Amino acid sequence: MSRTDHAVRTPVQKAALAVSIVFVLVGVAGFIPGLTTNYDTLMFAGHESQAMLLGVFMVSILHNIVHLAFGVAGFLLSRTAQGAYRYLVGGGIVYLLLWLYGLVIDHDSSANFVPLNTADNWLHLLLAVGMAGLGFALGRGAGQRTRRV
Repeated sequence: MSRTDHAVRTPVQKAALAVSIVFVLVGVAGFIPGLTTNYDTLMFAGHESQAMLLGVFMVSILHNIVHLAFGVAGFLLSRTAQGAYRYLVGGGIVYLLLWLYGLVIDHDSSANFVPLNTADNWLHLLLAVGMAGLGFALGRGAGQRTRRV
């Protein structure tokens, strides 16, 4: 295999890498006062945190760490087309479940440990559709194991 073969990424790998970059940037932004309003109220977890990324999306330390971890996972999985496909489709499923969780759970209850608000819920639905859509559209065949004859 030549050096250029390693540098060539499939469209699904490029998409997974782009999504990963966004998650890392969002995770970092959640720790930056100014980008995160009410930064002094940032808590480890729970709905009591009044810190809001861009003044819209509720965040906590745990929430930010999860975004960072999700981004790092995407960097690692985007090294192969199959991994990138699984990251995008699996991530889409995770965000669909998180959207459903946000619809069902009372935002002021102790079960709201993420924390979530209405803006988060809509973003989670958008992420679910976007990530899974990218995975399915760009990763046709990447999620299947290749057989050697």
